[in-house]
Amino acid sequence: MKPANAPSSTRRQFVGQLAASAAALALAPTAVRAATVAAPLSSKKLGVALVGLGGYSIGQLVPALRRTQHCQLVGVATRDPGGKGREAAQVFGFPAKNIYAYDQIASMRDNSDIDIIYVVTPNSLHRQDVVAAAAAGKHVITEKPMGISVADCDTMIKACRDAGVQLGLGYRNNFDPYFQEMMRIARWKEFGALKAMSGEFSGNINAAGAWRTQKALAGGGPVMDLGVYVIHASILAAAGESPIAVTAKATINRPQIYTDVEEIMEFTLEFANGAKCDGFTSYGGPKPLGSGPNRFRADYERGFVDFPAAFNYNGTHALTTRGPLSFPNVADPADNTYQQARQLDDFARCVRDNVPTSVPGEMGRQDLCVIEAIYTSAKNNGARTLVKV
Repeated sequence: MKPANAPSSTRRQFVGQLAASAAALALAPTAVRAATVAAPLSSKKLGVALVGLGGYSIGQLVPALRRTQHCQLVGVATRDPGGKGREAAQVFGFPAKNIYAYDQIASMRDNSDIDIIYVVTPNSLHRQDVVAAAAAGKHVITEKPMGISVADCDTMIKACRDAGVQLGLGYRNNFDPYFQEMMRIARWKEFGALKAMSGEFSGNINAAGAWRTQKALAGGGPVMDLGVYVIHASILAAAGESPIAVTAKATINRPQIYTDVEEIMEFTLEFANGAKCDGFTSYGGPKPLGSGPNRFRADYERGFVDFPAAFNYNGTHALTTRGPLSFPNVADPADNTYQQARQLDDFARCVRDNVPTSVPGEMGRQDLCVIEAIYTSAKNNGARTLVKV
């Protein structure tokens, strides 16, 4: 999803984004251009339809889909099919029949160009859009958070299971080589047992009315948008184990903007072996004296993994007890489409080969269980709250 301080996309901004994307493609190496948008729809690649044409779709997923080897952009669903949808089709080279309104998602069943539907709408709409995609018989990816409640997650998981389609989550960090190395270290206990973690992801929303400040659309404040990254990273650093309990405190410093959701959330996640993760997320910028608005660190018995810039679209890097991580066999691990391209290709391979995705709906549900416990604790003045799974 786009950073919390990114502005909403107007028509003029949207057209500008499309033009920038087209210009970037024109400047790309000839081999890249020939293999992606400029080519006809290929039966060798699975077709992806994006549901939602906001900043994350246009700024991140579309560039990623230019680099994928196993899937390609073939359609969209949007609130404005005659405007944004038509413009996207013209720029990215798919036919007008592959443009849909949001309430037409289920009718994608009759479109053989589309194999995968990627839901990139506001959080509270994920459930209805995923259910519609499953009804269309299409495999589904949904952005995080998976929904605004565990009940949402259960509904989506059941709909996809009943339809016989895969449900994956947009957990791009799981496909980042630096995070994958942390996951390997945790899984093999290379640095021993996990002892402590800390993480922060903050941004700025300075105007009232943004959809992320509306509980009906967002489900909550920065915990839903940015804090989920810290929560998910802590679970990865714990080798997939979920926290067993949380404590949390919510704060609102600007009630003229934050009338519906929290502005700041501080939380501590408690794991079964006694390890804890101190987390912080805010729409008012980094906390005073904090070491940065975008970081994560895991300390083990015999070493550490430290991400000074953990959740960027680009520029991810990590330090460990053994020194900086490096990947000489990776062409460009800091490329701003690298994580999403790897994520999309992995899901396409899973669909094609009929193997389970490594980022299933159950993983998104796990994070929502933690988020619900955080909100319960904050509501009860920081009382220790068990995570219900």
